[in-house]
Amino acid sequence: MTHSSLRIGLLLNPLAGIGGAVGLKGSDGQELQALAKQRFGQPQAALRTQVFLQQLQTLLGSQIERIQWFTWAEEMGATALAQSGLDAQVLGRSEGPSSGHDSQVAASTLSAEGIDLLVFAGGDGTARDVLLGVNAETTVLGLPSGVKMHSGVFAISPAAAAEVVAALAVGGLVGRMAREVRDYVPINKSKNEDFSQAPQAVGTQHFGDLWVPESTGFVQQMKVGGMEDESLVVAEITNYILDEFGAEQKRAYIFGPGSTCLSIKQAFGIEGTLLGCDVLLPGGDILQDQTAADLLALSHEQRLHLVMSFTRNQGFLFGRGNQQITAELIRQVNGPDDITIVASRTKLASLDGRPLLVDTGDADLDEELSRVYPILTGYDEFLLYRVARDFSPSR
Repeated sequence: MTHSSLRIGLLLNPLAGIGGAVGLKGSDGQELQALAKQRFGQPQAALRTQVFLQQLQTLLGSQIERIQWFTWAEEMGATALAQSGLDAQVLGRSEGPSSGHDSQVAASTLSAEGIDLLVFAGGDGTARDVLLGVNAETTVLGLPSGVKMHSGVFAISPAAAAEVVAALAVGGLVGRMAREVRDYVPINKSKNEDFSQAPQAVGTQHFGDLWVPESTGFVQQMKVGGMEDESLVVAEITNYILDEFGAEQKRAYIFGPGSTCLSIKQAFGIEGTLLGCDVLLPGGDILQDQTAADLLALSHEQRLHLVMSFTRNQGFLFGRGNQQITAELIRQVNGPDDITIVASRTKLASLDGRPLLVDTGDADLDEELSRVYPILTGYDEFLLYRVARDFSPSR
């Protein structure tokens, strides 16, 4: 299995949900977990994860092989996958009873592995641990398994989570939205006060946001609206880039060929070339119709950010029609965070689930580029879509 597969991390909080049925208001902390065990509480994460994995196997059938799994040892993920007959790469293990710190370390390690999605089973406490562990661009999806689940990062159910992951695996149009991580905190009380035993003055606090995949809204929007107006979509994309890039001019922005990128260039005041690569430098200077040698020389002087679209019908992101963007240049870019891919939903849908393709002439780089990317499809609207070095229907 290659990097072109969908790379999913699986992380369980083994004690999530243990306090719910026995009247406790959470499962965070060793004292609360010990009390839950005394009351014969039953953890929920493993059960909920099995429902998720079984439903995913039902939905995908043999296409489950499109997914490459990464996880943590034993009850924090590996056991659940093994019980479902799924192979996984185990990246680490926890010493002693599982703790919130263990979840943070596991989330950080899985995120650093370059996964496309982190699926975690737990509640709000686990969501906070994941927030502390993953990098800012990691996409996550929570399996609701805890006692407290006020955060917006959880699927409606494990079966609903399987629907989203299955859509992502087969090239469906799956959105990406920033959702809040929230958890209970005492209001005007001591930090050490135990508010799990009885009603207290409590509220939920916003601890940060995580990227979450969502599919339903985009499917409904396409059904209601019919064919989208691509000129309006390009205007939305352009306005978003103007707002985002205009406020921060610390990088050199390389705009690739094509009509979508041309519209963005023109909005920046660049008399752009339809089939060429143009550059907006920090400070506002413009370099037009740059060659591969020009861009490579620039990469040694400036931090670069690529704004690219792909060839219609063929779906090539790199290697067709933009040979100025060489493998050597792409290696100078500071990772996927400095690549913005733009397209309308209609243009993506025309690929009929086929991945975007890369053919840079450097097989190792093509493999590194093969992952799921957020595609900018409107003003602050993103769809998650797979990029691969080749297309095989069996994968």
